[in-house]
Amino acid sequence: MQFPPLTTVPSPGLRWQHSFAGLGEDFYVPLQPTPVPAPYWVGCNQGLASELGLAPGALQDEGWLQALAGNALLEGSQPLASVYSGHQFGVWAGQLGDGRAILLGEASGQEWQLKGAGLTPFSRMGDGRAVLRSSIREFLCSEVMHALGIPTTRALCVTGSDLPVRREVVETAAVVTRLAPSFIRFGHFEHFSHTQQHDALKVLSDYVIDRFYPNCRKDGRFGGNPYAALLAAVTERTARLLAQWQSVGFCHGVMNTDNMSILGLTIDYGPFQFLDGYNPAHICNHSDHQGRYAFHRQPSIAYWNLFCLGQALLPLIDEQENAIAALEPFKEIYPQALQRCFAAKLGLAPETEGLTGLIEQVLQRLAAEQVDFTQFWRRLSHWLANPEAPEGQVLDLFVDRAAIQTWLNDFSASHAAEDRAAASARMLAANPKFVLRNHLGELAIRAAGQKDYSAVAALLKVLQSPFDEHPEHADFAALPPDWAASIAISCSS
Repeated sequence: MQFPPLTTVPSPGLRWQHSFAGLGEDFYVPLQPTPVPAPYWVGCNQGLASELGLAPGALQDEGWLQALAGNALLEGSQPLASVYSGHQFGVWAGQLGDGRAILLGEASGQEWQLKGAGLTPFSRMGDGRAVLRSSIREFLCSEVMHALGIPTTRALCVTGSDLPVRREVVETAAVVTRLAPSFIRFGHFEHFSHTQQHDALKVLSDYVIDRFYPNCRKDGRFGGNPYAALLAAVTERTARLLAQWQSVGFCHGVMNTDNMSILGLTIDYGPFQFLDGYNPAHICNHSDHQGRYAFHRQPSIAYWNLFCLGQALLPLIDEQENAIAALEPFKEIYPQALQRCFAAKLGLAPETEGLTGLIEQVLQRLAAEQVDFTQFWRRLSHWLANPEAPEGQVLDLFVDRAAIQTWLNDFSASHAAEDRAAASARMLAANPKFVLRNHLGELAIRAAGQKDYSAVAALLKVLQSPFDEHPEHADFAALPPDWAASIAISCSS
């Protein structure tokens, strides 16, 4: 179906740039979003709007509503869909591309994308739409990840429409406006390498280096090859990102190479989950029948994906030895970063004697009883300052109290020479009280399906400061109900 050209909405305060579009039409197809009927606001991130310099009230304005639903164009934007390829579930999938995401350009230092804004030339068998369910989950999760200090894309708003969209069942459409310094993925490099477009591969690599990794031009390693230095820099960022994921119990669910950010960001929130009970083998994506993306496999999958990126960059790196050398630091950086993350969760310095044993032993105890991951760390933070406090009842989470008491004694001894109140405060700043648990998202989605968006707003407010107590929303930190275990999240979102 052909639609008339979209009207233009003023975007005061935004100065649009189009550096990605400047790479040339080998990299994208220009196109307009596809309108939806009668859009409405579902969730608005006023804090991010202020950071971006948007005028007060922009996210209540009818013109902005139409533009961020894909029914109009923000003045100065130049919408396009980019092409990339990738490995999906370990298998080369060939050409993919932005099948339902449309890049508007860059403003306020961020690229703006509309996710779910209609068909593109890369939609393959898809409909180019996102549904309300998945859009709310991405909106909330990207913001709690940001608040946790984990590199991520951001979400400005969700707009909805009663347009029916078929997944396993018929749902309704939604569009997420998401932002990042860049949405370039490993798969962009794989595309131009696999199709033997090595000139375009160099153009892309030079763009990423000059814009985001300028120190790669000065790196004396790898014979001064900047493309090997780029691979090393991405390896380092990815290793640190994975350590942060593992330390908060975040499962991505679909770590295909086209879902891996060249900037080391968490990107493409689909069948993700924060662990409730600590089960290292947990598979959050019910489409992942082989368990490729199980929680404990995420670091090794990231390393595998980096090898795919290295393979894609080989035409520019030239020497395979340099590519291997650029990947090698993952083996040191990831465990070191993970150790630092858990040291902070324990309120200890990374060089504390016996730290490794403390970490390994407590994770073994958590896994043995599948203890609630977020609750344990938060309760432990309070316990250190006052073991008798109601919020510090660690033993209540365990059946084998004797075993965890032995560990608690060792943990307590590690803090014997310092002010426990100060250490507890450090731990409370490292161990969130709130994460986006599946059942919380599900309750907000159900309410939104009835046109009640108050739960989305309440969750957003709490998740934007997840280390604070928020006593009025203590239920958001409670143990999950039994029915939460039956929630199934798949790639269909």
